Amino acid sequence: MKVSSVAKMRDLDWTAIEKFGIEDELLMENAGLATYGVIRNEVGIDGRSFVVFCGVGNNGGDGFVIARKIHSNGGQVRVYIVGNRKKFTGCAAKNLSSIERLSIQVEELRDAASAEAAVSGCDAIIDAIFGTGLTRDVTGFHRDVIDLINTAGRPVFSVDIPSGVNGDTGMVMGAAVKADCTVTFGLPKVGNMLFPGYGLCGRLYVTHISFPPSHYDNDSIRVEINAPPQLPPRGGEGHKGDFGDVLTIAGAAGYFGAPYFAAFSFLKAGGGYSRLASPRSIVPHLAARGMEIVFVPQEETVSGSIALANKESLLELSQKVDMVVLGPGLSLDEETQELARVLASGIEVPLLIDGDGITALCADLKIIKERKAPTILTPHLGELSRITGIGVEEIRANRIEVLQRAASDLQAIIVMKGAHSLIGYPDGRVFINLSGNSGMATAGSGDVLTGTIAAMFGLGLPLEDAVRKGVFIHGLAGDLAAEDEGEDGITASDILEYLPLAVKMDREGLDEDLRVKYEGMIVL
Repeated sequence: MKVSSVAKMRDLDWTAIEKFGIEDELLMENAGLATYGVIRNEVGIDGRSFVVFCGVGNNGGDGFVIARKIHSNGGQVRVYIVGNRKKFTGCAAKNLSSIERLSIQVEELRDAASAEAAVSGCDAIIDAIFGTGLTRDVTGFHRDVIDLINTAGRPVFSVDIPSGVNGDTGMVMGAAVKADCTVTFGLPKVGNMLFPGYGLCGRLYVTHISFPPSHYDNDSIRVEINAPPQLPPRGGEGHKGDFGDVLTIAGAAGYFGAPYFAAFSFLKAGGGYSRLASPRSIVPHLAARGMEIVFVPQEETVSGSIALANKESLLELSQKVDMVVLGPGLSLDEETQELARVLASGIEVPLLIDGDGITALCADLKIIKERKAPTILTPHLGELSRITGIGVEEIRANRIEVLQRAASDLQAIIVMKGAHSLIGYPDGRVFINLSGNSGMATAGSGDVLTGTIAAMFGLGLPLEDAVRKGVFIHGLAGDLAAEDEGEDGITASDILEYLPLAVKMDREGLDEDLRVKYEGMIVL
């Protein structure tokens, strides 16, 4: 499903009104009805009591519709206006006028304490305070109201997005409501899908509020949930060369895990022929763990990393394979860093650069821009900061925009690793991946990712799809490990061992619970 920015959603609303004649009053009515339906299904209506907190914008107008529907169907409802009621305009003002004519208690809230008694005695709270229009941090009276909601111990339903969450970034703006359920309108917003906002939404629902499919599923919306295509069938008469031949250039003295995980995960995820070029002295140690890997021992620097003298043989070997992975555990040795730059410039097949390889290329990003063959980068936030020259916190607050700009500037596919990893393409498309868990934030996990991406390419997916599929399968393997072992203590080895099952389950079709989890929302 597509994911909208706040500005794009405003544009979609305006176009729906102007082009399709779907009046704003109808859009608000549809939004309120959908949220009411979720509340009814979750906690019931008749004989129950509700408190609705309404801000002074259209989010508050949605809250008035919800209050009217609750009242109409036998619920007791009290509405608190969080702000000056004179600020309501348009259809929000009309809906306020409507509920004031009914026997619904409507009160302009002056301080949070005035609502404590009602909140403590209600069955559920509806948060319709800010929506996606918030532009500054929540302070003072509004923060007190949010604190009251969060400490009430009652089910909380947020309208569009939990109040206090930035709709474009998912960041908390001072304070934010922690909802049990959120109903978002038109499309999910970026802030619904990125942490910490995603974690505050609770169960997420989306209603298209009468938008036609051509309106909410068009190519002008460049961000969407990662739902990669299926793998091609595995040929019954295939041999190892038919399922990918990948060269991994990785490892140094003291870095045994990274090369092993990168090269062996390619095999565990379904790849056919895994070559590993590592320093000669560490090959016996690696072979003891991964005997199925084909080793290409390399001459070493004094520090035990891969020497520059290997460049010609590695370039020659790269011409015989389908893809090269460069960088896991490569070390920061100056000679080896120079080798990485030389190789990146000369390799003529798709190249996936990770870890120390990214550090090497940050010294001369022009090499990436000038490559003729596709390039994939898999940075964490710190590495992306070095690539872009932008601070980590600024990236965190503008992840989509920074990723789009970096992928375009470098003409590379970039996987921004982290909670809900992002996959960015040079044409501006960004996919939000929902598989994976916090237990995967562990040494070696990123190396397993590199091999998994390479395996999806080896199994026959086009490169762009292989990257998306690899990120998804890697996260699925981590989720399977967490289900059996718990998130605490998951290691890269655990993720590695669950790769075959993850691929098997993906091929056979995920069960309903996992499918809904990875779609990220329930469509009403």
